[in-house]
Amino acid sequence: MASRVPGSLGMSESTPPIDPGTLVRATSPQVRPVGTTPAAAPAPAAATKLDDDTRALAAVAYGEGSTDNVFEEMAAIANVLVRQQKARGYATISAFIKANKTYAFAAHDGNKRYGKLIKATDQEIAADTGMDAAVRGARNALSATPKDYANGAYFWDGADIKSNYANHPKVLVGIKFTDPKHNIYNIAEKNVPDENFWMDANNRPTKSRGKWNYKFESTAAYGGTIFWKYNEDFLKATKNKEYN
Repeated sequence: MASRVPGSLGMSESTPPIDPGTLVRATSPQVRPVGTTPAAAPAPAAATKLDDDTRALAAVAYGEGSTDNVFEEMAAIANVLVRQQKARGYATISAFIKANKTYAFAAHDGNKRYGKLIKATDQEIAADTGMDAAVRGARNALSATPKDYANGAYFWDGADIKSNYANHPKVLVGIKFTDPKHNIYNIAEKNVPDENFWMDANNRPTKSRGKWNYKFESTAAYGGTIFWKYNEDFLKATKNKEYN
């Protein structure tokens, strides 16, 4: 029976090791790949008081995002974190970030950008284009009717998917770009066909439950980050959770 391998989120500045249980690595911060153009973030507004959830989410999005401060990239990271928070049953995003280091490396690994926003005053955040964009992305993700910049993603990756391509946990189980624009690192797609079976009382495979060619497919890409979700064929064949 095929094993179920959750995907990584990316790579931190200090490139922390992949967690042996979840195969996850953080992305913060990354340099924008050559040839990509950062989208303009909305203009900053007057400083307003930040609640704890908004500040915590914005700080992680700012820390995990590339140093180009691409609004859509940070907004999409915030979307993924809120989606993971809700899927895993945490009451607040702050509780999720505090408890789950796997999906918020920037909050736990000494990330300088994360620390900068966490410590900044509301006035300093409003006056800084990058931090203000991160706050806007966080507010969007936490709103009642958010725009989903991540397009349904539960995972993300940074530059390590190229630098560690041969051994990257997602590549090893198969990746597919649903749009050529998502392939910001110009890496090859990879099929890794597999199949799952029903098991009998003696734990021997019987009837096939389904086949898949790859586990991960792209949903979006901004700045230095590619966003992913599981392939539907894999989910149907294994009954794996979308967020695991």
